[in-house]
Amino acid sequence: MNNGSQYDVIIIGGGLAGLSLSILLKKMQYNVALFEKEVYPFHKVCGEYISMESWDFIQQLGVPLISMNLPLIKKLIVTAPDGTALHHPLDMGGFGISRYCLDNELKKIAQAAGVALYQNCKAEDIIFTDDNFFVQTSAGKFSSKICCGSFGKRSNIDIKWKRNFIIHKNNKLSNYIGVKYHIRTRFADDTIALHNFKDGYCGISKIEEDKYCLCYLTNAANLKDSENSIATMEKEILWQNPHLKNIFENSEMLYRSPVTISQISFSKKTQVENHVLLIGDAAGMIPPLCGNGMSMAMHAAKIASMHIQQYLQNDISRQQLETNYSMAWKKQFSKRLLAGRTLQHFFGKEWATNIFIKIMKLFPFITSRAVQLTHGKPF
Repeated sequence: MNNGSQYDVIIIGGGLAGLSLSILLKKMQYNVALFEKEVYPFHKVCGEYISMESWDFIQQLGVPLISMNLPLIKKLIVTAPDGTALHHPLDMGGFGISRYCLDNELKKIAQAAGVALYQNCKAEDIIFTDDNFFVQTSAGKFSSKICCGSFGKRSNIDIKWKRNFIIHKNNKLSNYIGVKYHIRTRFADDTIALHNFKDGYCGISKIEEDKYCLCYLTNAANLKDSENSIATMEKEILWQNPHLKNIFENSEMLYRSPVTISQISFSKKTQVENHVLLIGDAAGMIPPLCGNGMSMAMHAAKIASMHIQQYLQNDISRQQLETNYSMAWKKQFSKRLLAGRTLQHFFGKEWATNIFIKIMKLFPFITSRAVQLTHGKPF
């Protein structure tokens, strides 16, 4: 094995968590490799709303957010399947930017910093032996002292490891599907809307270049009941909410077909598996209803970078690294995940969602508290 295949840290998965971590570690002068199975830029199923807690961090990574003229989002609309609408201010607020744009900006920063970026390269296996990792990829075999998994919601590595959420997939928090469009439409620049429908909800908010992200989540049963046709499901189920019917009928769809993902699970996950530190969706997912998965992914990268630095400086053992990282991750995100899963239950059955939104309209403090529980502090 030549020196070009040996690294301090290998990161598998080049989403927001993986890219952020690679940049942070490279700034610490470590030798970092990042493996991404796609080629940048590319689209991902994602709500593409980021809370302002991440603004300073993203700018510190090198993304010029101020000069990008991005929409700032300060208002929330939530509608019930019957069309009842709740309007509420977002005190912290957020901004809109597509993953196509943001991931590509971070990729360019990572490359300029000297991260060894392997695109169109799939990780096939991770072996830990003799206190080192050996990663088999479609580009060959690589080794490192630390390995981090940022491989998203569900990957071949998850399946190979038989992680708990893969084995126990038939529960209320598993087997969701996600569908995303970019559209042009008439909608307020400063508002994010969450439109509920039977067993699902759809978000819309503005991103860059006068485009909007339209992204929805539902259970797989809705698609199965619609003869596995997304178009049929949208017309027969989503369009029962009049707000969604209006959006679909009066918008320009900018994709030939939507970006989709299946078998999404919001079940609890571990933050360390087989000595690999997990970040982003690989460590745990918050329901998109709460809108902060991207902020959590980047914050987790910052947390991981600090603990990895301690290990590489020989200040802590590997066992301490794994324990400390898991504890720090849970301390930062466990309450948010619990709040997200709890809210997910209220926005399930059609009748329950209709009633719950009417109650939220009568008692605005419930909405305020829900927003507070699902938004973090700047990091």
